[in-house]
Amino acid sequence: MRYSRLLIGLALIFVALWVIVGEQMSGASANAVVNAPLSTLRAPVAGQITLQDRPLGSAVRRQEELATVVDPLVDSIRVNDLAMEQGFATAEVDALTARIAALDPRIESLSTRRDAFEAKRIAEIDARLSHTRERLQLLQEGVGAGAPLTRPLDQDQATEASDPRSTDIAINLAQERVAVLQIELDAAVAGVFLGDGYNDAPYSEQRRTELATERDRLTVDLAQAEARLAAVSARLEQERLRLNLLSGAALEATANGQLWEVLAADGETVQRGQDVLRLADCDRVIVTLSVSENVYNRLKIGDGAAFRLSGDGRNFDGTIIRMAGSGAATVYENLAVAPSQRHLERFDVALLVPALRNEADLRCSIGRTGRAFFEARPLDVLRGWWN
Repeated sequence: MRYSRLLIGLALIFVALWVIVGEQMSGASANAVVNAPLSTLRAPVAGQITLQDRPLGSAVRRQEELATVVDPLVDSIRVNDLAMEQGFATAEVDALTARIAALDPRIESLSTRRDAFEAKRIAEIDARLSHTRERLQLLQEGVGAGAPLTRPLDQDQATEASDPRSTDIAINLAQERVAVLQIELDAAVAGVFLGDGYNDAPYSEQRRTELATERDRLTVDLAQAEARLAAVSARLEQERLRLNLLSGAALEATANGQLWEVLAADGETVQRGQDVLRLADCDRVIVTLSVSENVYNRLKIGDGAAFRLSGDGRNFDGTIIRMAGSGAATVYENLAVAPSQRHLERFDVALLVPALRNEADLRCSIGRTGRAFFEARPLDVLRGWWN
């Protein structure tokens, strides 16, 4: 009996030592903090800022308006200059359009006069040709070759003074006149008018051609003016858009999270690119912690871990996503919670714990502390039963 009690006591001592050593020797963090990246909102333009009345830590939604910046002194000289150029270009287009429209009825009237002249001129030549052919036929049928004429020749058939009444010459002149009139008729039908002392086209046709040429030139000028107007209008539209962007803009939340820091006062004049607000991005919550060198050297990216919040008995599964080592101050420049000096003396590790994003009561619990464990511990079974 005495030996049994001794064995039981030794066994209990062994179990106690195993639990104590196992709990103390298992890989665990010294501290762990729920952290999140920061999103900085900067002034898009220079001007006076108006902030919405929101307390620090209030929840914000992506694309939610948080502030506005208005510049009452924005430079609009370029817009005014382009508007003036657009007015000049519009006036030029209107003037050219009016001049072209005024030429159209004049050209139409001259075309009508030309058509009437052509018709009458062709009829005149045709009539003269018909009578000339009749005279030639009378000469050929009524008078023998070489016989004297009984009446003098027409003025346009006048012959030499030495032989004023030669029948052969009269017939020859009549034949010549028929041929000439036939040529004039063919030319007139083709639109060419032959004659002494004037051009091959009537005045109405010459004037119509001049006006048509002027209209073609004005049409080219109108196309150039319209292209210039379109270019100035496009530049004016772009400048107006630029002016709208410079005259004022709204600052919208870039993440779903919390209003973490306000860097400018309401009504303050800010410069373009100046930091105004910082938001904690709750969609990218992580856990930052530090471990000893021995534990750090046994870890690698992708290893699993268990994270437990202080005051909460639940263990949450996590994964190592970053191992920054010792003195990792720079990796915290864009995180909500900065490390302590003691943290920087150890070795930095970051965990991804999905439950901190998915659990409603834990979402965006930035700043809460806990511990992370990288190996199984002897009392994990009891902790599971207890939880």
